[in-house]
Amino acid sequence: MKILLAPSETKKRGGELSFNPNGLLFEELAPHRMKLLHTYINVLQQGDMQILSKMFGIKKEADILKHKKDIIHELTMKAIERYTGVAFEYLSYEELNTKAQAYVDSHVILFSNLFGPIKASDLIPEYKLKQGEAVTDIKTEKFYNEHSAHLMEAYLANEEILDLRAGFYDKFYKPTKPYTTLKFIKNGKVVSHWAKAYRGIVLREIAKAGVTSIEAFMKLPIEGLSIHEIQTRKNKTEIIYNIEN
Repeated sequence: MKILLAPSETKKRGGELSFNPNGLLFEELAPHRMKLLHTYINVLQQGDMQILSKMFGIKKEADILKHKKDIIHELTMKAIERYTGVAFEYLSYEELNTKAQAYVDSHVILFSNLFGPIKASDLIPEYKLKQGEAVTDIKTEKFYNEHSAHLMEAYLANEEILDLRAGFYDKFYKPTKPYTTLKFIKNGKVVSHWAKAYRGIVLREIAKAGVTSIEAFMKLPIEGLSIHEIQTRKNKTEIIYNIEN
């Protein structure tokens, strides 16, 4: 079983090891990644504050300047540790034991707006690119769909898929084989912000239990959640959870 996860806008600073673009998931994707990275760095070097503000999704010049750097020569850390958004906060990767961390490292695939599909354990530098923003004329979600969707299909050919991503990331890759997604409701209404938290909680419990199939996942008790309904349309099965507290 593989678990698809969206990144977050916020990221931890720092790192320990040098960046190796060839070390990321899908070696054959490296030339395309490097084309995009060089384009991205060229935009940074040109230093047009209006363009950078839009690309980064931030307005203060001081904050923009913090991200105006040659990321290829920045230090790296695991992608799962780099991202610090709500889902990652509730996953609390650093607090998991080594067995659960190893599970996350090997089972989770993230969809970076800059690096495309990467393993949770792949080493990436800090970067800034607002979801949905282009790098010059390159829409990264279309770029990676063109160059990596077929690689994902082959990679996941013999795997069950649990898709925990937000809908935007279907633009990078949408499975053509059967896959499972989650929805969270409270008092009969779909929640959005808390959905991120519960995706992190669900992933945490999956990792702790070492779940290897969708069948085993559906039997996994998760505190505060109960299965309300399961809907299947075409190749998508959606588990609808009721938030109990």
